[in-house]
Amino acid sequence: MKKIVKSLPFQLLVGVVIGILVGLVANATVMQVILTAKNLLGSLINFCVPLIIIGFIAPSITRLGKNASRILGVALLLAYVSSIGAALFSMGAGYGIIPHLSIASSVEGLKEPPELLFNLKIDPIMTVMSALLFSVLVGLAATWTKAKVTTDILEEFQKIVLAVVTRVVIPVLPVFIACTFCGLAYEGTITKQLPVFLIVVIIVMVGHYIWLALLYGLAGAYSGENPREVLRHYGPAYLTAVGTMSSAATLAVALEGARKSKVLRKDMVNFGIPLFANIHLCGSVLTEVFFVMVVSQILYGKLPALGTMVLFCLLLGVFAIGAPGVPGGTVMASLGLIISVLGFDDTGTALMLTIFALQDSFGTACNVTGDGALTLMLTGYARKHKIEEIKNTDIL
Repeated sequence: MKKIVKSLPFQLLVGVVIGILVGLVANATVMQVILTAKNLLGSLINFCVPLIIIGFIAPSITRLGKNASRILGVALLLAYVSSIGAALFSMGAGYGIIPHLSIASSVEGLKEPPELLFNLKIDPIMTVMSALLFSVLVGLAATWTKAKVTTDILEEFQKIVLAVVTRVVIPVLPVFIACTFCGLAYEGTITKQLPVFLIVVIIVMVGHYIWLALLYGLAGAYSGENPREVLRHYGPAYLTAVGTMSSAATLAVALEGARKSKVLRKDMVNFGIPLFANIHLCGSVLTEVFFVMVVSQILYGKLPALGTMVLFCLLLGVFAIGAPGVPGGTVMASLGLIISVLGFDDTGTALMLTIFALQDSFGTACNVTGDGALTLMLTGYARKHKIEEIKNTDIL
């Protein structure tokens, strides 16, 4: 019971409930205080976004560079293609389904929020795209020059940023979410749109299963093996991922299940499963794309333009590779994209963080289960190209 109470989804759910209840009865004076607090917390989170991008992307590039090989390149390509494929699939579903959902623009017949008591703006140290370009260039250059000191510094910086995320950003999220939903309830948005969110979560879960079926079907066709021989061992890993919401925390169970498969090469399992746990986030990406489109329709009255969504999907695949395998890692790492590419404000990002976190366990389970399909593809590649199997090793 303690684990449930301390979990982020539970805390966010409590924040949502409290925020809605307070927002339904609060007067303008109370809302001034709440919205001012929301503005401060939103500035703090936005300030951390470039740090999160640098802290996760740059060390990931240097870490991969140290183990560069042909199989690594294939693994990276598989993870990226799967992620952007899931994103584009979700985008297509969004344009096809969302206009038919009963979603009214949030500006129709809503209460006007009161002015803030004060507006203390905290500017980020750099823009999101500057942080991404800086991360890529520094990561690649450190790999090219074999800059050990810089690589070590980036590793240390990642630990620092992860500490900031876990000890500062995540603890303030429930309060930020409560303030946001309080504002939405005060305006009247949430009472109109709550049923829509429940429908959206079900749609996204169906999307997970469709994408997994496609991945395993392609893996079986390419490798010439029966994909069921991999999938049937993934039940415990799927349930563990649902409970932990973390690819990293599920790694031991996923390895154990994959090693039981008769069609997967053991060296590919030892290499692929730990790697894909950190770079292959197809379920989370699929979820995020559909959710940003729903939130855009609800809050801003329209879906993002097609070109904007395609750009978002392509960049999201890059961010997913550098995202940590921890609860909410994908949406935290890509928060900058949501703000800069899609133009979401504090309310939009808060709404995204909330609905993403509340179903994150199923997205993580899709990520973990999809790793088995990509490892089957790696096995097929190694056999087709007559790459000698490495015995008695934990890494390739």
